[in-house]
Amino acid sequence: MWAPEAGGVSITVKAASMATPKVAIIGAGLAGLCCARRLFQCGIPFEILEASDAVGGRVRTDRVDGFLLDRGFQIYLTAYPEGRRVLDLEALNLRYFSRGAKIWTGRRFEEVRDPREAPLTAMLSLFNQVGGVLDKFRIADLAWHLSRTPLLELWRQPERPTRDFLRWNARFSEKMIQRLFEPFFGGVFLERELVTSSRLFAYLFRMFAEGPGAVPAGGMQAIPEQIAAGLPARSIRFESRVVAIDGQELQLADGSTVSAPVIVIAVDGSEAARLAGSLLPELAWRGSTTVYYATEQAPMTEPILHLDGTGTGPVNSVVALSLAAPEYAPPGQTLLSAAVIGVPEEKDEELDRKIRAQFREWFGPSVANWRRLRIDRIRQALPDQSAGRLDPWQRPVRLRPGLYVCGDHRDQGSIDGAMTSGFRTAQTVMHDLAEFPAIVSGKQ
Repeated sequence: MWAPEAGGVSITVKAASMATPKVAIIGAGLAGLCCARRLFQCGIPFEILEASDAVGGRVRTDRVDGFLLDRGFQIYLTAYPEGRRVLDLEALNLRYFSRGAKIWTGRRFEEVRDPREAPLTAMLSLFNQVGGVLDKFRIADLAWHLSRTPLLELWRQPERPTRDFLRWNARFSEKMIQRLFEPFFGGVFLERELVTSSRLFAYLFRMFAEGPGAVPAGGMQAIPEQIAAGLPARSIRFESRVVAIDGQELQLADGSTVSAPVIVIAVDGSEAARLAGSLLPELAWRGSTTVYYATEQAPMTEPILHLDGTGTGPVNSVVALSLAAPEYAPPGQTLLSAAVIGVPEEKDEELDRKIRAQFREWFGPSVANWRRLRIDRIRQALPDQSAGRLDPWQRPVRLRPGLYVCGDHRDQGSIDGAMTSGFRTAQTVMHDLAEFPAIVSGKQ
Protein backbone atom coordinates (compact mmCIF):
# COMPACT_ATOMS: atom_id res chain seq x y z
CA MET A 1 0.00 0.00 0.00
CA TRP A 2 1.36 3.39 -0.95
CA ALA A 3 1.99 5.99 1.76
CA PRO A 4 0.30 9.41 1.76
CA GLU A 5 1.90 12.15 -0.27
CA ALA A 6 4.55 14.22 1.44
CA GLY A 7 3.55 17.81 2.07
CA GLY A 8 5.78 20.67 3.21
CA VAL A 9 7.88 18.35 5.40
CA SER A 10 11.63 18.54 4.78
CA ILE A 11 13.09 15.32 3.45
CA THR A 12 16.82 14.64 3.59
CA VAL A 13 18.21 12.26 0.99
CA LYS A 14 21.55 10.54 1.59
CA ALA A 15 24.40 11.40 -0.75
CA ALA A 16 24.36 7.84 -2.04
CA SER A 17 21.04 8.64 -3.71
CA MET A 18 22.97 10.53 -6.42
CA ALA A 19 23.38 7.09 -7.98
CA THR A 20 19.62 6.96 -8.41
CA PRO A 21 18.59 6.92 -12.09
CA LYS A 22 17.34 10.26 -13.37
CA VAL A 23 13.85 11.58 -12.82
CA ALA A 24 12.43 12.62 -16.18
CA ILE A 25 10.41 15.84 -15.97
CA ILE A 26 8.21 16.70 -18.94
CA GLY A 27 7.97 20.47 -19.26
CA ALA A 28 10.08 23.46 -18.18
CA GLY A 29 7.24 25.65 -16.97
CA LEU A 30 7.15 26.97 -13.42
CA ALA A 31 5.90 23.69 -11.95
CA GLY A 32 8.52 21.57 -13.68
CA LEU A 33 11.32 23.98 -12.80
CA CYS A 34 10.32 24.14 -9.13
CA CYS A 35 10.08 20.35 -9.02
CA ALA A 36 13.59 20.13 -10.49
CA ARG A 37 14.87 22.78 -8.08
CA ARG A 38 13.75 20.78 -5.06
CA LEU A 39 15.12 17.50 -6.44
CA PHE A 40 18.48 19.19 -7.09
CA GLN A 41 18.57 20.57 -3.54
CA CYS A 42 18.21 17.02 -2.25
CA GLY A 43 20.68 15.34 -4.59
CA ILE A 44 18.20 13.57 -6.87
CA PRO A 45 19.39 13.49 -10.54
CA PHE A 46 16.86 14.69 -13.10
CA GLU A 47 16.43 15.76 -16.68
CA ILE A 48 13.82 18.15 -18.05
CA LEU A 49 12.40 17.58 -21.52
CA GLU A 50 10.95 20.82 -22.91
CA ALA A 51 9.02 20.96 -26.19
CA SER A 52 9.79 24.63 -26.96
CA ASP A 53 13.02 26.60 -27.27
CA ALA A 54 12.99 28.22 -23.80
CA VAL A 55 11.74 27.86 -20.25
CA GLY A 56 8.53 29.34 -18.87
CA GLY A 57 5.57 27.44 -20.29
CA ARG A 58 2.72 29.96 -20.23
CA VAL A 59 5.04 32.57 -18.66
CA ARG A 60 6.95 33.81 -21.71
CA THR A 61 8.09 37.21 -22.99
CA ASP A 62 8.92 38.29 -26.54
CA ARG A 63 10.75 41.37 -27.83
CA VAL A 64 8.80 43.05 -30.64
CA ASP A 65 10.00 46.31 -32.22
CA GLY A 66 11.86 47.19 -29.03
CA PHE A 67 8.89 46.41 -26.75
CA LEU A 68 8.69 43.58 -24.21
CA LEU A 69 5.42 41.70 -24.75
CA ASP A 70 4.43 39.06 -22.25
CA ARG A 71 2.29 36.32 -23.75
CA GLY A 72 -0.95 37.61 -22.30
CA PHE A 73 -1.30 40.21 -19.55
CA GLN A 74 0.28 38.84 -16.38
CA ILE A 75 1.49 40.35 -13.14
CA TYR A 76 3.37 38.91 -10.19
CA LEU A 77 1.88 39.38 -6.70
CA THR A 78 4.74 40.15 -4.35
CA ALA A 79 2.96 38.60 -1.36
CA TYR A 80 2.94 35.09 -2.88
CA PRO A 81 4.36 32.86 -0.11
CA GLU A 82 6.04 30.28 -2.36
CA GLY A 83 7.51 33.03 -4.48
CA ARG A 84 9.02 34.66 -1.42
CA ARG A 85 10.59 31.35 -0.48
CA VAL A 86 11.94 30.43 -3.93
CA LEU A 87 12.70 33.65 -5.79
CA ASP A 88 15.28 36.38 -5.32
CA LEU A 89 12.78 39.20 -5.73
CA GLU A 90 15.44 41.90 -5.51
CA ALA A 91 17.36 40.37 -8.40
CA LEU A 92 14.21 40.39 -10.54
CA ASN A 93 14.21 44.22 -10.48
CA LEU A 94 10.47 44.31 -9.91
CA ARG A 95 8.52 47.31 -11.18
CA TYR A 96 5.32 48.05 -9.29
CA PHE A 97 1.78 49.01 -10.21
CA SER A 98 -0.29 51.49 -8.23
CA ARG A 99 -2.49 49.81 -5.63
CA GLY A 100 -6.01 50.58 -6.67
CA ALA A 101 -8.07 51.04 -9.81
CA LYS A 102 -9.84 53.63 -11.91
CA ILE A 103 -13.29 52.40 -12.88
CA TRP A 104 -15.29 53.57 -15.89
CA THR A 105 -18.87 54.08 -14.73
CA GLY A 106 -20.36 55.19 -18.06
CA ARG A 107 -19.45 58.88 -17.95
CA ARG A 108 -16.14 59.14 -16.13
CA PHE A 109 -13.53 57.21 -14.17
CA GLU A 110 -13.96 56.82 -10.43
CA GLU A 111 -11.01 55.84 -8.23
CA VAL A 112 -10.69 53.18 -5.56
CA ARG A 113 -7.31 53.38 -3.83
CA ASP A 114 -5.44 51.63 -1.07
CA PRO A 115 -5.40 54.13 1.82
CA ARG A 116 -1.84 53.06 2.71
CA GLU A 117 -0.64 54.38 -0.66
CA ALA A 118 -2.99 57.31 -1.29
CA PRO A 119 -4.87 58.20 1.93
CA LEU A 120 -6.49 61.40 0.63
CA THR A 121 -7.72 59.80 -2.60
CA ALA A 122 -9.00 56.80 -0.63
CA MET A 123 -10.93 59.10 1.70
CA LEU A 124 -12.48 61.03 -1.20
CA SER A 125 -13.46 57.76 -2.86
CA LEU A 126 -15.82 56.99 0.02
CA PHE A 127 -18.42 59.09 -1.73
CA ASN A 128 -17.91 58.14 -5.38
CA GLN A 129 -20.22 56.15 -7.64
CA VAL A 130 -18.44 52.80 -7.38
CA GLY A 131 -20.38 51.72 -4.30
CA GLY A 132 -21.73 52.99 -1.01
CA VAL A 133 -19.75 54.31 1.95
CA LEU A 134 -20.38 51.07 3.85
CA ASP A 135 -18.95 49.11 0.92
CA LYS A 136 -15.62 50.95 1.27
CA PHE A 137 -15.41 50.16 4.97
CA ARG A 138 -16.32 46.56 4.26
CA ILE A 139 -13.30 46.27 1.94
CA ALA A 140 -11.04 47.25 4.85
CA ASP A 141 -12.90 44.91 7.20
CA LEU A 142 -12.56 41.99 4.78
CA ALA A 143 -8.83 42.66 4.33
CA TRP A 144 -8.35 42.75 8.12
CA HIS A 145 -10.31 39.53 8.62
CA LEU A 146 -8.49 37.62 5.89
CA SER A 147 -5.08 38.85 7.06
CA ARG A 148 -5.74 37.35 10.51
CA THR A 149 -6.78 33.97 9.13
CA PRO A 150 -3.97 31.43 8.60
CA LEU A 151 -3.45 30.75 4.90
CA LEU A 152 -4.25 27.06 5.22
CA GLU A 153 -7.53 27.94 6.92
CA LEU A 154 -8.54 30.09 3.95
CA TRP A 155 -8.38 26.98 1.76
CA ARG A 156 -10.49 25.01 4.25
CA GLN A 157 -13.37 27.49 4.48
CA PRO A 158 -16.76 26.44 3.08
CA GLU A 159 -16.65 26.78 -0.70
CA ARG A 160 -19.21 28.73 -2.71
CA PRO A 161 -19.22 30.96 -5.80
CA THR A 162 -17.35 34.20 -5.20
CA ARG A 163 -20.43 36.27 -6.05
CA ASP A 164 -22.42 34.55 -3.30
CA PHE A 165 -19.58 35.09 -0.84
CA LEU A 166 -19.43 38.80 -1.68
CA ARG A 167 -23.19 39.24 -1.44
CA TRP A 168 -24.09 37.13 1.59
CA ASN A 169 -20.91 36.74 3.62
CA ALA A 170 -19.04 39.99 3.01
CA ARG A 171 -22.35 41.93 2.58
CA PHE A 172 -21.29 44.09 -0.36
CA SER A 173 -23.98 45.90 -2.31
CA GLU A 174 -24.87 44.74 -5.81
CA LYS A 175 -23.58 48.04 -7.16
CA MET A 176 -20.18 47.48 -5.56
CA ILE A 177 -20.01 43.94 -6.90
CA GLN A 178 -20.85 45.06 -10.43
CA ARG A 179 -18.64 48.14 -10.52
CA LEU A 180 -15.52 46.84 -8.72
CA PHE A 181 -15.43 43.11 -8.12
CA GLU A 182 -16.78 42.00 -11.51
CA PRO A 183 -14.12 43.81 -13.57
CA PHE A 184 -11.26 43.47 -11.10
CA PHE A 185 -11.56 39.84 -10.06
CA GLY A 186 -13.30 38.97 -13.33
CA GLY A 187 -10.01 39.91 -14.96
CA VAL A 188 -8.12 37.71 -12.51
CA PHE A 189 -10.49 34.73 -12.83
CA LEU A 190 -11.15 35.33 -16.56
CA GLU A 191 -14.91 35.27 -15.97
CA ARG A 192 -17.13 38.17 -14.83
CA GLU A 193 -19.96 36.00 -13.51
CA LEU A 194 -17.77 35.36 -10.43
CA VAL A 195 -18.61 31.68 -10.23
CA THR A 196 -14.98 30.98 -9.28
CA SER A 197 -14.39 29.36 -5.88
CA SER A 198 -14.61 31.70 -2.89
CA ARG A 199 -11.50 29.95 -1.54
CA LEU A 200 -9.42 31.29 -4.40
CA PHE A 201 -11.00 34.72 -4.03
CA ALA A 202 -10.12 34.88 -0.32
CA TYR A 203 -6.54 33.83 -1.00
CA LEU A 204 -5.99 36.28 -3.86
CA PHE A 205 -7.77 39.14 -2.07
CA ARG A 206 -5.31 38.67 0.78
CA MET A 207 -2.37 38.57 -1.64
CA PHE A 208 -3.46 41.86 -3.24
CA ALA A 209 -3.92 43.41 0.21
CA GLU A 210 -0.52 42.30 1.51
CA GLY A 211 1.66 43.41 -1.39
CA PRO A 212 1.58 45.29 -4.70
CA GLY A 213 1.44 43.69 -8.12
CA ALA A 214 4.57 43.95 -10.21
CA VAL A 215 6.43 42.83 -13.32
CA PRO A 216 10.16 42.11 -13.58
CA ALA A 217 12.07 44.76 -15.52
CA GLY A 218 13.05 42.08 -18.04
CA GLY A 219 9.52 40.75 -18.54
CA MET A 220 7.60 37.96 -16.83
CA GLN A 221 9.83 35.27 -18.36
CA ALA A 222 12.57 36.49 -16.02
CA ILE A 223 10.82 34.53 -13.25
CA PRO A 224 11.22 31.04 -14.74
CA GLU A 225 14.64 32.01 -16.11
CA GLN A 226 15.85 32.82 -12.61
CA ILE A 227 14.74 29.41 -11.33
CA ALA A 228 16.34 27.65 -14.31
CA ALA A 229 19.62 29.48 -13.73
CA GLY A 230 19.97 27.67 -10.40
CA LEU A 231 19.78 24.22 -12.00
CA PRO A 232 22.77 22.20 -13.25
CA ALA A 233 24.09 23.00 -16.71
CA ARG A 234 22.57 20.96 -19.53
CA SER A 235 19.83 19.57 -17.29
CA ILE A 236 17.14 20.90 -19.68
CA ARG A 237 16.74 19.48 -23.19
CA PHE A 238 14.92 21.97 -25.40
CA GLU A 239 12.86 21.16 -28.51
CA SER A 240 12.27 17.68 -27.08
CA ARG A 241 8.51 17.15 -27.23
CA VAL A 242 7.17 14.05 -25.51
CA VAL A 243 4.31 12.60 -27.55
CA ALA A 244 3.49 9.50 -25.49
CA ILE A 245 4.25 7.63 -22.28
CA ASP A 246 4.52 3.84 -22.43
CA GLY A 247 5.17 2.44 -18.98
CA GLN A 248 8.41 4.14 -17.94
CA GLU A 249 9.42 5.02 -21.49
CA LEU A 250 8.92 8.42 -23.08
CA GLN A 251 8.43 8.63 -26.83
CA LEU A 252 9.67 11.87 -28.36
CA ALA A 253 8.47 13.62 -31.50
CA ASP A 254 11.78 12.97 -33.27
CA GLY A 255 11.30 9.21 -32.86
CA SER A 256 13.77 8.75 -30.02
CA THR A 257 12.88 7.38 -26.57
CA VAL A 258 13.90 8.13 -22.99
CA SER A 259 13.50 5.63 -20.17
CA ALA A 260 13.29 6.63 -16.51
CA PRO A 261 12.07 4.87 -13.37
CA VAL A 262 10.36 8.10 -12.29
CA ILE A 263 8.42 10.38 -14.65
CA VAL A 264 6.91 13.74 -13.72
CA ILE A 265 4.35 15.28 -16.09
CA ALA A 266 4.71 19.05 -15.71
CA VAL A 267 2.82 20.40 -18.72
CA ASP A 268 -0.52 22.20 -18.94
CA GLY A 269 -3.61 20.35 -17.77
CA SER A 270 -4.91 19.31 -21.17
CA GLU A 271 -1.55 18.03 -22.39
CA ALA A 272 -1.07 16.27 -19.04
CA ALA A 273 -4.43 14.53 -19.46
CA ARG A 274 -3.46 13.43 -22.98
CA LEU A 275 -0.17 11.97 -21.81
CA ALA A 276 -1.64 10.35 -18.69
CA GLY A 277 -4.70 8.91 -20.44
CA SER A 278 -7.40 7.66 -18.09
CA LEU A 279 -5.32 8.57 -15.03
CA LEU A 280 -6.21 12.26 -15.36
CA PRO A 281 -9.56 13.88 -16.22
CA GLU A 282 -9.84 16.29 -19.15
CA LEU A 283 -9.43 19.90 -18.00
CA ALA A 284 -11.80 22.80 -18.60
CA TRP A 285 -10.18 26.16 -19.37
CA ARG A 286 -10.76 29.90 -19.22
CA GLY A 287 -9.40 31.93 -22.11
CA SER A 288 -8.09 35.46 -22.45
CA THR A 289 -7.08 37.92 -25.15
CA THR A 290 -4.50 40.68 -24.78
CA VAL A 291 -4.07 43.51 -27.25
CA TYR A 292 -0.85 45.53 -27.07
CA TYR A 293 -0.75 49.13 -28.30
CA ALA A 294 2.10 51.63 -28.61
CA THR A 295 1.62 55.38 -28.35
CA GLU A 296 3.84 58.42 -27.99
CA GLN A 297 1.37 60.14 -25.69
CA ALA A 298 0.15 58.07 -22.74
CA PRO A 299 -3.59 58.43 -22.02
CA MET A 300 -2.89 58.05 -18.28
CA THR A 301 -0.33 59.40 -15.85
CA GLU A 302 0.40 56.42 -13.59
CA PRO A 303 0.52 52.62 -13.79
CA ILE A 304 -2.93 51.99 -12.40
CA LEU A 305 -5.47 49.52 -13.74
CA HIS A 306 -8.38 51.09 -15.65
CA LEU A 307 -11.47 48.88 -15.44
CA ASP A 308 -14.76 48.69 -17.32
CA GLY A 309 -17.37 49.02 -14.58
CA THR A 310 -20.25 48.87 -17.08
CA GLY A 311 -19.63 45.38 -18.44
CA THR A 312 -20.21 46.54 -22.01
CA GLY A 313 -16.67 45.69 -23.19
CA PRO A 314 -15.04 44.32 -25.16
CA VAL A 315 -12.06 45.42 -23.03
CA ASN A 316 -12.25 44.56 -19.34
CA SER A 317 -9.12 46.47 -18.32
CA VAL A 318 -6.20 48.45 -19.66
CA VAL A 319 -2.93 49.53 -18.07
CA ALA A 320 0.18 51.39 -19.22
CA LEU A 321 2.81 48.72 -18.59
CA SER A 322 5.72 51.01 -19.41
CA LEU A 323 4.67 53.53 -16.75
CA ALA A 324 5.37 50.78 -14.23
CA ALA A 325 8.33 49.26 -16.09
CA PRO A 326 10.00 51.72 -18.50
CA GLU A 327 12.09 48.80 -19.76
CA TYR A 328 8.98 47.44 -21.52
CA ALA A 329 9.06 50.19 -24.16
CA PRO A 330 11.66 52.15 -26.17
CA PRO A 331 12.35 55.74 -25.06
CA GLY A 332 9.52 58.10 -25.91
CA GLN A 333 6.99 55.27 -26.28
CA THR A 334 4.24 53.98 -24.00
CA LEU A 335 3.14 50.33 -24.00
CA LEU A 336 -0.54 49.72 -23.27
CA SER A 337 -1.96 46.31 -22.45
CA ALA A 338 -5.70 45.87 -23.06
CA ALA A 339 -7.24 42.71 -21.58
CA VAL A 340 -10.34 41.01 -22.98
CA ILE A 341 -11.96 38.17 -21.05
CA GLY A 342 -12.33 35.11 -23.22
CA VAL A 343 -11.32 34.67 -26.85
CA PRO A 344 -13.56 36.63 -29.26
CA GLU A 345 -14.22 35.07 -32.63
CA GLU A 346 -13.87 38.35 -34.55
CA LYS A 347 -10.90 38.83 -36.80
CA ASP A 348 -8.11 41.05 -35.47
CA GLU A 349 -9.20 44.10 -37.46
CA GLU A 350 -12.79 43.92 -36.21
CA LEU A 351 -11.73 43.38 -32.60
CA ASP A 352 -9.31 46.29 -32.88
CA ARG A 353 -12.09 48.50 -34.27
CA LYS A 354 -14.40 47.68 -31.33
CA ILE A 355 -11.64 48.27 -28.80
CA ARG A 356 -10.76 51.66 -30.27
CA ALA A 357 -14.43 52.66 -30.19
CA GLN A 358 -14.55 51.79 -26.48
CA PHE A 359 -11.29 53.60 -25.75
CA ARG A 360 -12.34 56.66 -27.74
CA GLU A 361 -15.11 57.10 -25.18
CA TRP A 362 -12.62 56.62 -22.35
CA PHE A 363 -9.60 58.58 -23.59
CA GLY A 364 -10.69 60.71 -26.55
CA PRO A 365 -9.77 60.92 -30.26
CA SER A 366 -6.02 60.36 -29.75
CA VAL A 367 -6.82 56.63 -29.65
CA ALA A 368 -6.85 56.70 -33.46
CA ASN A 369 -3.08 57.27 -33.42
CA TRP A 370 -2.26 54.21 -31.32
CA ARG A 371 -0.24 51.53 -33.09
CA ARG A 372 -1.36 47.96 -32.59
CA LEU A 373 1.62 45.73 -31.88
CA ARG A 374 0.13 42.29 -31.31
CA ILE A 375 -2.98 40.38 -30.28
CA ASP A 376 -2.50 37.33 -28.05
CA ARG A 377 -5.45 34.94 -28.09
CA ILE A 378 -4.87 32.36 -25.36
CA ARG A 379 -7.61 29.74 -25.18
CA GLN A 380 -5.93 27.87 -22.34
CA ALA A 381 -4.95 30.70 -20.02
CA LEU A 382 -6.25 29.40 -16.68
CA PRO A 383 -7.87 26.19 -15.46
CA ASP A 384 -11.58 26.52 -14.70
CA GLN A 385 -11.76 27.04 -10.94
CA SER A 386 -15.50 27.31 -10.45
CA ALA A 387 -16.85 26.54 -6.99
CA GLY A 388 -16.46 22.83 -6.34
CA ARG A 389 -13.30 22.43 -8.41
CA LEU A 390 -11.07 23.46 -5.49
CA ASP A 391 -12.51 20.94 -3.09
CA PRO A 392 -10.00 19.64 -2.23
CA TRP A 393 -7.81 22.61 -3.05
CA GLN A 394 -4.77 20.38 -3.58
CA ARG A 395 -5.25 17.31 -5.76
CA PRO A 396 -3.09 14.15 -5.69
CA VAL A 397 0.16 14.31 -7.65
CA ARG A 398 0.93 10.58 -7.68
CA LEU A 399 -0.90 8.95 -10.59
CA ARG A 400 0.66 5.51 -10.13
CA PRO A 401 3.99 4.21 -8.83
CA GLY A 402 6.69 5.96 -10.85
CA LEU A 403 4.36 8.47 -12.55
CA TYR A 404 3.59 11.89 -11.08
CA VAL A 405 2.02 15.14 -12.22
CA CYS A 406 2.36 18.79 -11.23
CA GLY A 407 1.00 22.11 -12.42
CA ASP A 408 -1.43 24.84 -11.40
CA HIS A 409 -4.27 22.42 -12.24
CA ARG A 410 -3.21 20.31 -9.22
CA ASP A 411 -3.22 23.26 -6.80
CA GLN A 412 -4.71 26.62 -7.83
CA GLY A 413 -4.38 28.58 -11.02
CA SER A 414 -1.69 31.13 -10.30
CA ILE A 415 2.07 31.50 -10.51
CA ASP A 416 2.26 30.57 -6.83
CA GLY A 417 0.02 27.56 -7.36
CA ALA A 418 2.27 26.22 -10.12
CA MET A 419 5.39 26.72 -8.04
CA THR A 420 3.84 25.10 -4.96
CA SER A 421 2.70 22.14 -7.02
CA GLY A 422 6.24 21.57 -8.30
CA PHE A 423 7.65 21.55 -4.78
CA ARG A 424 4.88 19.29 -3.52
CA THR A 425 5.47 16.79 -6.33
CA ALA A 426 9.21 16.69 -5.67
CA GLN A 427 8.52 15.98 -2.00
CA THR A 428 6.27 13.09 -2.97
CA VAL A 429 8.82 11.67 -5.41
CA MET A 430 11.54 11.75 -2.74
CA HIS A 431 9.26 10.16 -0.18
CA ASP A 432 8.50 7.30 -2.55
CA LEU A 433 12.13 6.83 -3.58
CA ALA A 434 13.11 6.53 0.07
CA GLU A 435 10.25 4.28 1.13
CA PHE A 436 9.92 2.10 -1.95
CA PRO A 437 13.29 1.10 -3.44
CA ALA A 438 11.54 -0.90 -6.15
CA ILE A 439 10.91 2.38 -7.94
CA VAL A 440 14.64 3.07 -8.13
CA SER A 441 15.41 -0.41 -9.44
CA GLY A 442 12.63 -0.20 -11.99
CA LYS A 443 11.02 -3.39 -10.62
CA GLN A 444 7.86 -1.82 -9.22
